[in-house]
Amino acid sequence: MPVSLREYDTVPENYVFPPGERQKKVKASNKSIPVIDLAGQTHDEIVNQILEAGKHLGIFQVVNHGMGSNVMSEMMRVSKEFFNLPFDERAIHYSEDLYKPVRLFTSTGVHDIVHFWRDCLRMSIYPVEDFKQYWPENPSNLKDAVENYARGLRNLSTTVLGLVAEGLGLHQNYFDGDLSGEPMASHINFYPPCPDPSLTLGLGKHCDPGLITLLLQGNVSGLQILHNDEWIAVDPVPDAIVVNYGHQMEIVSNGMLKGVNHRAITNAEQSRMSIATFIQPSKEGLIAPAEALHSEKNQPIYKRFHYREYFGNYVANLGDKEKSAEPFLVKCA
Repeated sequence: MPVSLREYDTVPENYVFPPGERQKKVKASNKSIPVIDLAGQTHDEIVNQILEAGKHLGIFQVVNHGMGSNVMSEMMRVSKEFFNLPFDERAIHYSEDLYKPVRLFTSTGVHDIVHFWRDCLRMSIYPVEDFKQYWPENPSNLKDAVENYARGLRNLSTTVLGLVAEGLGLHQNYFDGDLSGEPMASHINFYPPCPDPSLTLGLGKHCDPGLITLLLQGNVSGLQILHNDEWIAVDPVPDAIVVNYGHQMEIVSNGMLKGVNHRAITNAEQSRMSIATFIQPSKEGLIAPAEALHSEKNQPIYKRFHYREYFGNYVANLGDKEKSAEPFLVKCA
């Protein structure tokens, strides 16, 4: 049944994480996350920066990316307006059906042992013509905002994937077709103020299953990545879109680019909102390390498989990167 996290004055027991898994203070480290200007430098510089960010961190932020500030701010505004609707108006979208094109849920929407301090509106957003009919009617301008945002993100994802392919030495259109063919879906994440953030997490450690995730953060920090066994904050940059590599990008690049483990933390003072949009292979798409990257010194470390096989294993292992990949690793003789 739907719940409203804002109703709680204390953290319910089923939201309390074991001490070893709880959030701790991390270093302020905005400078360590690359911010790549897609308009203010040469093409070769952009390609190199994207490649280096993928090798070392698996994440970067882009600015001057072609998405209008008004498009992003309107998307964030209507998303906040949705979560400020009366509870009964929001609750009509609640569903436990993982395959509905629009559904509202709390935590991850599956059978969590410990719940995350998150409400989420999941929406399939592209192709627009396939999904617009399912989007919420309220707020009244939500559909226009989502359409503009979806079309802009589709263009940006194509640009980014083309730059990644070029950096890897592949054809610019390598990631077209089945490798990015799943309909685009967004998670509009709402993290209400938490009575005791030291007990909870907004989202636990996980690596996204697809190729890339495009994230609009808002102005409240909460995203962290795991790097060298240390959690690092990815603080918001005005008008930036965060790009993080998913596990399929690590597989296609044969380990050259890193699918990044990340999480979301909570705070007691203010709500946080983020909008994550996932670029994934089609479920029947064949995944394997790109043949152009094979060499005597760079033998494939992953088998060929259908994405649906991986995704089923990913869900069963609750996003654990190592466990999700294990059946698809090439076993050494």
